[in-house]
Amino acid sequence: MQTKGLKVQTQTPIPITFKSLIIDSSFIADIIVENKVIIEIKSIEEIGNVHHKQLLTYLKLTGLKLGILVNFNTDHIDKSIYRKINGYI
Repeated sequence: MQTKGLKVQTQTPIPITFKSLIIDSSFIADIIVENKVIIEIKSIEEIGNVHHKQLLTYLKLTGLKLGILVNFNTDHIDKSIYRKINGYI
């Protein structure tokens, strides 16, 4: 799908490879933009450590470097957006 000139994939399965065993759809990323950024969308009472770790795991499994975690269940969206980096950019 193209959105404003950017390649955007939604609900993208992320496979896991372990000792030549491939599990095709073990995780599903909400949005991947230009095969560079994963955007993980939440609408929950509070973002917990598990949500940060989930995004970091997606980044490690895909080899991507940048992720954004967003919680829409808030009165202040600017305080509910978190940037995560896998390694160094």
